[in-house]
Amino acid sequence: MPNKICRGTFDGWRDLSDIRRDLLLLLHDVARLVRVDADKRARAHDMTRAQWIILIWLRRRPGITQKELAELIEVEPITVARLIDRLEKSGMVERRPDPKDRRIWRLHLLAPAHPTLHEIDRQRADMARILTSGLDEATLETVTEALLRMKSTLSPECRPSRRANETAARTRAETREIA
Repeated sequence: MPNKICRGTFDGWRDLSDIRRDLLLLLHDVARLVRVDADKRARAHDMTRAQWIILIWLRRRPGITQKELAELIEVEPITVARLIDRLEKSGMVERRPDPKDRRIWRLHLLAPAHPTLHEIDRQRADMARILTSGLDEATLETVTEALLRMKSTLSPECRPSRRANETAARTRAETREIA
């Protein structure tokens, strides 16, 4: 009888020998390998993956605040401030005061960032090519749709907060008491 010590993701207990097919471990391992590859590629250009991510977001959302950027990339605002300091020193990013609130800094790309972004795009395309080699279009579309669905299921915006759950539970309890 197999040693059943590994909890499966959907269908109860799984044989430990089936661990290579464990969805959560696979997602973790693939994400880690992609991060390691991106780190190596960024270092080869005297940058960090975090700096690359910031440049990509600033292209997508020009004028974003440091606080909004920190929330998007899920780091502390001080971390973003230090990364922006380095990108500002290299001439790629500029902080501009918000016209309505002088305490807020808006972030903008400068011309020297564009060749770097072109190189980032080239590196990302190569990573995607390697990652998806051997997958036909239909499989790639299915994987992409599945990942999008998983992401939306797990996104905080799609799940009630713990506080909302606690409030709802109190409301239900109070409603039962009144009835």
